[in-house]
Amino acid sequence: MTLYLDSSSLVKLYIDEPGSAEIALLVQDATVVATSALAYPEIRAAFARRRRERSMTPRQLVSVRQQFESDWVAMFVLSFDSALAQRAGALAEAHALRGADAVHLASFERLVATADDDVQFKCADQRLSQAARRLR
Repeated sequence: MTLYLDSSSLVKLYIDEPGSAEIALLVQDATVVATSALAYPEIRAAFARRRRERSMTPRQLVSVRQQFESDWVAMFVLSFDSALAQRAGALAEAHALRGADAVHLASFERLVATADDDVQFKCADQRLSQAARRLR
């Protein structure tokens, strides 16, 4: 099974929050973990925000950043190109999504179109989850 994680789910692998255990189990069962290139700056921004808010020590920041960097190279990362941007714009309008969510949805759609196995989509946003289900 290929597992697509948007940033809201991917960050749960590094920051303990509701749903972290579920995501960790899904990742264990997946043969491929995929995400959009957009996830990289979103995850790094989430780490930085946690540090600014002092819910993460400098040492914890270094640790989660190192783990993320190590995991990132093993993920299947879908690039963000002009065609994907245009598709994301159309999906944003069609499903009333925020821009970043639409990029993740367009990336998932592209992955489904090319995958040889079952592709699951996981995110924390209900509207985005519903839109992903409608694409299948």
